[in-house]
Amino acid sequence: MTPETFQVFFALLSLGALGVAILVPLARLARARSLLDAVRPLALPLAAVITATATFGSLYFSEIAGYRPCRLCWYQRAAMYPLAAFLVAAAVRRWAWAWRAAVPVAIVGAAVAAYHWFLERFPDLDSGSCDPTVPCTVPYFSTFGFMSLAFMAWTAFAATIALVTLRRAPRP
Repeated sequence: MTPETFQVFFALLSLGALGVAILVPLARLARARSLLDAVRPLALPLAAVITATATFGSLYFSEIAGYRPCRLCWYQRAAMYPLAAFLVAAAVRRWAWAWRAAVPVAIVGAAVAAYHWFLERFPDLDSGSCDPTVPCTVPYFSTFGFMSLAFMAWTAFAATIALVTLRRAPRP
């Protein structure tokens, strides 16, 4: 399969993650308890699958497709890779407290990914901190006109935040 095929595949998965990142908070606002109760048992395993898929996707694009990661990509990886390993362990062990460790890491990763995506759209925002040989401002692809690797990472982080906060231990 070609890198273009994987781009579309991961873009479609990212749209699903974006749906989760939007629907879970909307369900909370609408107080849709039945929907939230149905998703809650699957929240931690689904967050683990999303972060693990994002990790494998980034490895595919860099190691197989040959897309060299920029500095901001490395920062996103520094958040995503340990988050994936932690959430897989948390899902297996059913750690109710996992959200306390996962949310801060996912927030930092989401902030870096959002900044990276904005740099791709508005290159003039770059302060010159990116490497000129692998610039942060030039995406390798833009599936559906907006879906770059940075946006995909952002959707994974956002969906993770939405899901793991569903698993918060209730207050006494």
